Parts: sequence; structure tokens; C-alpha cells
Amino acid sequence: MTHATIANSPTARLAHIRGDDAIPGISQAVIVEHGRIAYLSGHLPISADGEAPDRFEEQLARVFASLRSTLEDLHATSADLIRITIYVVGLSEDRLPLIRAARDQFLGNSDNPPASALLGVASLFRPEIQVEIDAIVSLPG
Repeated sequence: MTHATIANSPTARLAHIRGDDAIPGISQAVIVEHGRIAYLSGHLPISADGEAPDRFEEQLARVFASLRSTLEDLHATSADLIRITIYVVGLSEDRLPLIRAARDQFLGNSDNPPASALLGVASLFRPEIQVEIDAIVSLPG
């Protein structure tokens, strides 16, 4: 059963269309009623010196921290996200709980999560990079 909720974020009025909850933690669609939109480039789990952690869990934490930093620079929060796309090298069912835990920690206890996609990919721009996230966010008007 599909249902819609309207969430008043600090930056825009967003309508979240929820699916049948077969996939937890996502909205099937998000309608932006008003506001400005920013398209965020792929965020990577690398430090300022260009290094990436070895462990997948650490890469997840770092990539979400990078995304949070960009949102803060835009005066936005995770509640303002319209869509996120997560790209994972070596995507497998045993990684799903790790990805969901990192995503849920980043989003907080949101009843209105962004529309989302999770894609398994063969590789990213450097061989040690295991995860990348891009996003679309509604900005303060």
C-alpha cells in the first residue's frame, strides 16, 4: 500500500511517497513543493590527503561524513535530501546491513527518508575505493 506524507523541512515542503515498506528506510518518491535544488557530485571516503581507509565500514562512515560536511556548507541537513544514490563495489547481501546501518545513522530516525538507490558497480575511480554517494538536496530559499 502506498501512502504520502508531507514533511515541512526548514528549507522546503517535501511530499514523501512511501511504498509498501518492502525496502526499509526509503521513500519511493519525493515531491519538492518549492525551493532551490542542488545536485551533489559523488562523495568519496577519502581524507584531505587523498587516503581511504581499508575497511568497508570505515569507508561508509567517512563518505557519509563527507556528505554531511557538504550539506552543512549548503546550510542544509539530511532532512533536506531529496535523493541519494549509493554505489558499492562488491555489493552483496552481507554488506546490506552495514550499508543500512550507516545510512540510518546518517539520516537519523527519519519518518521521511529521501528517495534512494543502491547500485553494485564493478569499480570506482581508484581501486581501493569501495563506496561513493551522490545526492540531490533541496536548499534554503
